[in-house]
Amino acid sequence: MERFALARGIALKKDNHYQALVARDGALWLVMPQTFMNASGRAVQMLAGFFKIPAEEILVVHDELDFPAGTARIKQGGGIAGHNGLKDISQRLGSHDYWRLRLGVGRPADKDSGADYVLEKPPAEEREAIEGAIARALEVMPQILGGDLQGAMQKLHSQDKPVAAKPEQPKPEAKKPEQAKPEAKRPEQAKAEAKKAEAKKPDAKAPEAKKPEAQKALASKPDAGKPEAQKTEAKKPQPAPAAPKEEKKGGLKGFFKGLTGSKK
Repeated sequence: MERFALARGIALKKDNHYQALVARDGALWLVMPQTFMNASGRAVQMLAGFFKIPAEEILVVHDELDFPAGTARIKQGGGIAGHNGLKDISQRLGSHDYWRLRLGVGRPADKDSGADYVLEKPPAEEREAIEGAIARALEVMPQILGGDLQGAMQKLHSQDKPVAAKPEQPKPEAKKPEQAKPEAKRPEQAKAEAKKAEAKKPDAKAPEAKKPEAQKALASKPDAGKPEAQKTEAKKPQPAPAAPKEEKKGGLKGFFKGLTGSKK
């Protein structure tokens, strides 16, 4: 705006009524609101309402995050893409039909920091590209003011020299936490663990108890389980019992009497 006013030989002056810097060149008005961006529409509404200027004859110059630095575009109407300044102007005019000169500034890496990004000074390369886009836009202003907006659009859009978008740097890979190495066991501890492991081993198997059938078979054989010598002795023929001698009469009675110790 300042460069255009300088090229036209007019000066922007503060006007408290409009809360803006204002300049006039015949039927052309230049207005730079000095309020917060989300109240930009106040000065536009007051001046357009007083001088009966329709929305179709208004050109709004604004920054554009969706275009890289060095881009300049002209269009009429359309959405506001979250731009709070355009939102306020559209609400106060009650229309989206005004013209727009969009100057690309690029988008920050952090999408949530757009409000702070547009207030910061751009890097030297981007600033040079933005200055070039403004210069090309000033070249087509005579066509815009003469009503040849389509011709101005064609010329301006064919001269874009945007700055190449910087490739996103890959994020450093997070290091995996190192696993703690097992602590070396002391000799005393190793011996104690070895003893515990030995104690846990199962005892030697006890001899299996003989099955009931085997016990019955052994019981049926009188010699089963005896030593071989005893078995041999058992097999020897026993002498026949001697024939009882004839007892003398009274011998048996006397024997019993003598055994019991009774006397007659």
